[in-house]
Amino acid sequence: MNTIIERLATLREQMTKAGVSAYIVPGTDPHNSEYMAAHWAEMQWISGFQGETGTAVITKNEALLWTDSRYYLQAEQELQGTTVCLMRESDIDCPTIAQWLQRNIQGTVAVNAEMYTVNAFKQLRESIGNLQLTTCDLIRPIWMDNRPDIPMNKLYIYDDLYTGESVESKLTRVRQALHNENAQSLLIAALDEIGWLLNIRGTDVDYTPCVIGYAVVETNRCTFFVDERKVNAQDAATLQTKGITLRPYEDIYDYLRNLSAHTVLLDGNRVNEALYEALCSEQRNIRLLTPCPVQKMMSVKNMTEIQGERTAMMEDGVALTRFFRWLDSWQAKRDSKETELTLAARLHNYRAQGKHFTDESFCTIAGWNANGAIVHYHAEEGKCAKIEGNGVLLLDSGGQYLDGTTDITRTVWIGDEKDITPQLKRDYTLVMKGHIALARARFPKGTRGNQLDILAHQYMWQEGITYGHGTGHGVGHFMGCHEGPANIRTDNNTNPIQEGNIFSDEPGIYRTGEYGIRTENLVLTVKAGSQPYASPVYRPLSDRTTGETYYEFETLTLCFYDTRLLDRTMLTADEIQWLNAYHQRVYDTLLPHLNEEERAYLQVKCLPIV
Repeated sequence: MNTIIERLATLREQMTKAGVSAYIVPGTDPHNSEYMAAHWAEMQWISGFQGETGTAVITKNEALLWTDSRYYLQAEQELQGTTVCLMRESDIDCPTIAQWLQRNIQGTVAVNAEMYTVNAFKQLRESIGNLQLTTCDLIRPIWMDNRPDIPMNKLYIYDDLYTGESVESKLTRVRQALHNENAQSLLIAALDEIGWLLNIRGTDVDYTPCVIGYAVVETNRCTFFVDERKVNAQDAATLQTKGITLRPYEDIYDYLRNLSAHTVLLDGNRVNEALYEALCSEQRNIRLLTPCPVQKMMSVKNMTEIQGERTAMMEDGVALTRFFRWLDSWQAKRDSKETELTLAARLHNYRAQGKHFTDESFCTIAGWNANGAIVHYHAEEGKCAKIEGNGVLLLDSGGQYLDGTTDITRTVWIGDEKDITPQLKRDYTLVMKGHIALARARFPKGTRGNQLDILAHQYMWQEGITYGHGTGHGVGHFMGCHEGPANIRTDNNTNPIQEGNIFSDEPGIYRTGEYGIRTENLVLTVKAGSQPYASPVYRPLSDRTTGETYYEFETLTLCFYDTRLLDRTMLTADEIQWLNAYHQRVYDTLLPHLNEEERAYLQVKCLPIV
């Protein structure tokens, strides 16, 4: 079955045998991963669309692919000749999958329960009205030739030197959470939660140092379901000494069916429906608890993790300084042909020189001029823009270091400064004002991210401008670049910001067909007045009679801004003070790690503005 048409025909044969009228294939995996192994790329295999986000629906006579506006052009090209119809889900008049099914089919809708979280499956069942929803895996029997294996890369023990907390301590905390909920077991399917809890890392998925497996924590044992080929004898012995029992990856379903625990906790947003169904029994009480206690714990960084993040930011800042120094030198000479992809590759090479660098934390977004206005732009070989003439480069990138995870966006001008337009300066300064306002925020304990989001949006909203992405996402420690449960965005996330949470601060302005501007730092939530460096930016705390705890953000990222793009007349004295203090800290922190020429370059880039 080398063609999509042949694959669809074979799938329809399976559907007929199973009595299924429509089969839905989402672009997910059993662990609800942000980045998934190729073994589970079922949506891509059956439709021919290779984008990261999409859902295929196959009926007896039709095949459709829902994806958003980021992927329209790619989908149009890749679906040609496949008989798969593109459904432009970002368009106002595009029906949802549920609406289309109700209008166009009768009978049974089927999905692979492994590919839907408990909550997503429930939502789908409720949304399709009178149509019957069932679960079955119709892809596995037909995708046998050339299907990639589940990765078998060796896991490794992540040293307590970096974690700051032993596995035994973490398990004690999880069991206390079970006790508090009057439960006897916790099921974990999310790979980042498993990696954090068991202090293990691996290379099974791109950009996130995870190991594919499942975990079940009980009051008297912890079982890790993983392919034995991934664990060498020494690491297996180490895990066992920490109270972790190893079982084969495929054993998870039988284990859950026979679990003796009366009350089981699981996160309905992160555990798949197949696991839930394996647990179902009249004698068992299943409690959906979102977020998972482990997710809440891992989002609060301890002092070892925090110091590691600061070290990673220093290493990242050195790499960025060297990259931008090369870029400035290149633009003066234009002695090589550069594209968005070659710039991303050069930045990777500078990061790779770092002592503790292991990988990028996501695929670098290098958007030249109009491409920068595409929020989740992904440059492709043969299609990406050449860096020619004058313009705006939006560079969103990050690194995975043994010490921590980084994520930074800078927008810079390439070319003759005289060609920087007043509109570009105004847009850039509006973004910077929102970026600074959030970075300088002070707020009482219990504040949620949506209550702070206005700080980043306010100046743009006054101009009738907004952006369609979140302002801040949580960030893991040598783990996922995107982490919950709290965030900073307009959505009403009920999880409050806690001391030790790390977020991005990334407002932006996007002019379709012209340029994109985004500025992003990572910030750490700390108690107000406890910044580890001297700064005049924060005023002394006023006399508080309530005894209330206040938080503020420590900016972790260490990289200068392109001040050539600023309209200084739009900045307040406090904003200028913040910028100058930040640049001074960047210079002072990175100085010992640079050579003489790099120091001279950074000194100019960090000169105070007036």
